[in-house]
Amino acid sequence: MKKWIIGVLLVCLLSFSAVPVTQALDLGNIGGNIGSIVKVVGIGLLVDQYGPQLNDFINSLLAQNKVGPDYATKVVPILTAGVLGDNSYIGAAQVMGPQDLVDKVQAVVQIESTFNGSMFRVKALVPIDSKVPVNFNRVSGVGVSATIDVRI
Repeated sequence: MKKWIIGVLLVCLLSFSAVPVTQALDLGNIGGNIGSIVKVVGIGLLVDQYGPQLNDFINSLLAQNKVGPDYATKVVPILTAGVLGDNSYIGAAQVMGPQDLVDKVQAVVQIESTFNGSMFRVKALVPIDSKVPVNFNRVSGVGVSATIDVRI
């Protein structure tokens, strides 16, 4: 039963994760990580449920400021890789591009690092065709037009 529960948590984590996998799978600190896993899964479910409304809101906001999108848009979860320090990030992104390519995007992977020591912090946002940040393909021709932070 314990293996089954850990397996379900792992699948949920990989499906919606913005918490680094190595941090979340620290079974020696399972009590401290359950809260992180629950937050990540909860945010993933919220993005799935409210994605269309968030997308409409962003498009309206941009249109009010005379920079409305000329392409198809969609809101998807952000998955974080290469996190600096012990921080965890949870959020979503709006992607924009031709409808057939936007339809392929399932998430945005955020890759972070530093450049020139710690003088610059770099975040690369890459639209991908999977919610699992292990085996995915970049969706070329789609860009990130907005990011959404979720207060937890």
